[in-house]
Amino acid sequence: MRRATLLSAMLAWTLFCPMHVFGQEKKPSDSGSRPPAEQGKKWKVSKPIVAASTFLESLSDDERAKASVEYQSADRVGWHFIPKDSRKGLPLMDMTAEQQTAAKALLRAAVSQLGFDKATTIMQLEGILLKLEGEAAIGRRNPEKYYFTVFGTPANQQVWGLSVEGHHLSLNFSFKGNSIVDSTPQFMGANPAKLNDSFGEKFPKGTRVLRDEEELGFELVTSLDEKQLASATLPGEVPEEIRAAGEAQPPTDAARGIAASQLTTEQQSLLKKIIEVYAAKMKPGVVKKRQELINNAGFDNVHFGWSGAMKTGQGHYYIVQGPTFVIEFINVQADAEGNPANHIHCVWRDLEGDFNLPIA
Repeated sequence: MRRATLLSAMLAWTLFCPMHVFGQEKKPSDSGSRPPAEQGKKWKVSKPIVAASTFLESLSDDERAKASVEYQSADRVGWHFIPKDSRKGLPLMDMTAEQQTAAKALLRAAVSQLGFDKATTIMQLEGILLKLEGEAAIGRRNPEKYYFTVFGTPANQQVWGLSVEGHHLSLNFSFKGNSIVDSTPQFMGANPAKLNDSFGEKFPKGTRVLRDEEELGFELVTSLDEKQLASATLPGEVPEEIRAAGEAQPPTDAARGIAASQLTTEQQSLLKKIIEVYAAKMKPGVVKKRQELINNAGFDNVHFGWSGAMKTGQGHYYIVQGPTFVIEFINVQADAEGNPANHIHCVWRDLEGDFNLPIA
C-alpha cells in the first residue's frame, strides 16, 4: 500500500506542478530555438553569485557538505545522464520546499528561460516514466532525483562551478565571478521523445520536449539534393549512442559530413537554426560568445553529417561540428512502451575544452 501511495504522489507532482507545454506536432518556430509556448513560471533572475550563495545558505551543515565541493575535485569533471542510484551533490528530493526554490533559482541564473523550461520539463518526464514502468521503477524514476553541486566559492573574481544533473540532464558551468566562462558539457534527453498518450493537462498527447532539435535536423537533411546527401551521409551503421558520453573531454576527430560552404543559402539558414536551438538554452552572453567563436573560425567550416532514417519512428543520428564546437543528436532507442526510436539524447560540447579545461 505504501509503495502504491508513493507512486501516486510522485505522479501527481509531475502532472500538476507548474510548467509550460511543449509542442504537439507543430513545425519549429522561425527562430528554431523556441518551444511552441513559454508560459511556465517566470523566475526572478538573480546574479549567479547571489543565487548560489542563497542556495548554500539555505542548507544545514550536513546538506552543505554534499552540495559544496572543492573546485579542483575530480567530481567536477565527472558527468553522465544515465539513471544512477546516487550522484555528486544534493538532490531535490532531500531538500525542503524553500531549498528547492533556491536550487531552481540557481539553475535559472545559469540558463535562459528556454533552457530552464526544457530542463525542468525533462525532470518532470521522470514522473511519466514512473507511470509507464510501474511500481518497480520507484526509486529509479523520480522527478526530484536531480542533484545540485557548487564547486568552489561563488564570489567576485573567484573561479567556481555548478553542476545540475540527473537522468537525461547534465548541465555544467564554470564561472569567474558572475561571468560564465564555460557551459559544457550541455546534455539533454527525452524519453518518451513524443508522448503517444495524454498524461494530464500539462502533458497532452503529442508533447515533444526536444521537438525543434529533431525536426530541424529532418528539415535540413530532406532539403539536400542527391549529391549533397551523399556528402552528408556518414559511413557505417547508425551509431548506438553519442560519442564520449561521460568522458571529461569531447572527441577531437575531424569534422564529418557536408560543409556549410556546400549548402544553399536556405540550407545554411537551417543549419544556423539547428545551432541556435542548442545555444539558446544558455544565457545571452554565452550565446553571443559561442556565435563569435563560430564566426571567427568560419561558418563555412561547420559540417553537417547524417546517419539513419529521415523520418520519425526509425533510428537516426546527426552531428554538427565546427572548429570550436560539436553537437550530436541521436534517437535510436525505444521508449518505455517499446515504441521504436522515441528516446532522444543530444549534447553540445566545446572543442576548446569542456569544464573550462584545455583538451590534453
